[in-house]
Parts: sequence; C-alpha cells; structure tokens
Amino acid sequence: MGIVNLTPDSFSGDGFVGNVEQAVQHARQQFEAGADILDIGAESSRPGAIPTPEADELKRLLPILREVSGWGIPISVDTYKPAVMRAALDAGAAMINDITGMIHPEALQAVARSDCAVCVMHMQGEPGTMQQTPLYQDVVAEVRSFLAGALERCRQAGVGDERIVLDPGFGFGKTLDHNLALFRALTVASIDDSPILVGVSRKSMLGAITGRQVDDRQVASVAAALLAAQKGAKILRVHDVAATRDALAVWAAIDLGSQ
Repeated sequence: MGIVNLTPDSFSGDGFVGNVEQAVQHARQQFEAGADILDIGAESSRPGAIPTPEADELKRLLPILREVSGWGIPISVDTYKPAVMRAALDAGAAMINDITGMIHPEALQAVARSDCAVCVMHMQGEPGTMQQTPLYQDVVAEVRSFLAGALERCRQAGVGDERIVLDPGFGFGKTLDHNLALFRALTVASIDDSPILVGVSRKSMLGAITGRQVDDRQVASVAAALLAAQKGAKILRVHDVAATRDALAVWAAIDLGSQ
C-alpha cells in the first residue's frame, strides 16, 4: 500500500496539499514502483494534529481521487468522516481506512451500503493528544479486544468478513514499549483470520530505535515491513514502495522458495 499524503503537515514531509499535479505525479510514482493499493489521506493524523474541516478535506481529496481512480489500482481513502467516506466512494474509492475503528454509526452505514473494503484501526485517544500519556494494563489484550469489537460492529452492520482488514495502530496512542509489544505479538492481533495491515513506515518508533530523523528512516522502515510480513501482515502501508518490494522479493526467493 503506497502512501499519498495530501496534507500540509505530514510528519514525513511528503504532503502535496494544494498541488494537484505534484500529488498525481507522486501517486503515479507509487503505482509504477509496484504498489498494489494507493492510500490517499487529506487530513493529518500525526501526534498533535488539529482536525481538518470537512470541506477542506474534500477540497484536497476529490481532485486527486478522480484523477487516479481510473488507473486500474484499488484506491484506499484515509478518513474517519462519514460525509468524506460517502464522497470518496462515489468518486471511485475501493477501500476506507478509518483510524477511529468504525465507531461512528454513519461511517458504518456508508461502508455497509457499498461493496468497498474497510480497514479498522485501534487508536487510544485522538491525534491531538494521543501521545501525551498513553496507558494500558495489557496493550496486546486491549488492542485485540478493541479490534474484535470493531470486527463485530462491521459484521452487525452487514459488512462481510472478506471486506474487513484490521490495523493495530502503531504510534496511535502508544509508547515505544507498547509498539514493540504489539509488533512481537502481531499474529495475536488477528481475529478469525482477518488480514492485518501494518503501518510503521518512517514513524517515530523507528526514530527512537535508530536515532535517525524522519527523512533517514528508509532502511529501518523496510526492515520493519519485512518483519511484519514474516509475522503474517497481509498489507504493508509504506512510503518506500520499491525498496519494500525488493526486500520482500529477496525473502520470497530465499525463504519461501525453499518451502
């Protein structure tokens, strides 16, 4: 899953707000690098982020989505707002990526009335304050419980299991120790064999481990993506598509090819 940010304050410095041509060009680069899905987000969810007005999010999103939706690649839209979901689905989105885990009834309705896929993510708190004092008794058990509840909410709304992806939400209301505990137990996060999405590309947890700044975390990001795949992740949400595909190809040739 190749990331396409349309925000002015992307933590990774790759936001393309207000420049349709550059945003489409970046999406094309992700596509040509081998992305299987493009994930487009028009509202920042970085720690400390301020909510984006719905009208602004749509203004950023729709011109790009309309341009890329005819490329023959599934498009995921990263939003938690029901109105944005509905507009995105009308414009050709194939997946909704909801950082709030489908807790809004209208969001569930928007997804249930379509045939789109949906990724439900765990987040403690909200982006503006989520990293101030993350606290868990048992982060693995609590995240798994939340995702199980989100899966059931989707089912009750009429969304079939084959449409649902789960995301533990690395970096969303979690310390480094919380993130590492979740990563080690990644296979435990799956419920009823639902596929897991992992998004750790360039995140601060990798900076804390390596001491490197955000624009120098490609190697760490690729290593984390490879480890996630080895632990069973089915979708890897990444900035560096080509480098990640190369690592997966080497793993497949050496390890999987011997089985």
